[in-house]
Amino acid sequence: MAYPPAAPSPPPRQPSVKVILASADVQRVIDRIAHQILEKTQGAADTVLLGIPTRGAPLAKRLAARISTFEDVTVPVGVLDITLYRDDLRRHATRAVGPTQVPPGGIDGKRVVLVDDVLFSGRTVRAALDALNDVGRPASVQLAVLVDRGHRELPIRADYVGKNIPTSLAESVKVTLAETDGTDEVRLYGGTPS
Repeated sequence: MAYPPAAPSPPPRQPSVKVILASADVQRVIDRIAHQILEKTQGAADTVLLGIPTRGAPLAKRLAARISTFEDVTVPVGVLDITLYRDDLRRHATRAVGPTQVPPGGIDGKRVVLVDDVLFSGRTVRAALDALNDVGRPASVQLAVLVDRGHRELPIRADYVGKNIPTSLAESVKVTLAETDGTDEVRLYGGTPS
């Protein structure tokens, strides 16, 4: 007895992808954060920007460049590697330790603005605060992020936020920058298309 051919199974559903910020939007957001830093710090006097790798470092450089364009002020920029301060080192594969680059004038007595791409649980920022203690004693510390997606596990809040993106835990936010990925974009991944 011949059986009819089985109906083809439908293709698996692909996770949905939504572009939250395109290239021009990313630049506008960086400009807005730069203006906010200038306003809140009275012209960025005694301010140092420290980028958290990977994408926080180029964001810090861009913010410093925009601040310089808007106010003709040079803001020192550095990089703060947090690898050895993370609380998930035992659970994940070993990471390469990157360089921490403190600007020549140091950070003692300065206002330090930590710069990162996405604020999620707050654990990266906590690690950055621990790392900061080992390189100097700033007068104050502020936080600037391109995207705040919520779901904090620690009592940490950003002083400067480019875009708040309410997300579920099943979703993820991916930031790409020209310096590291070839293009500027923020995408939201997750869920399934209806």
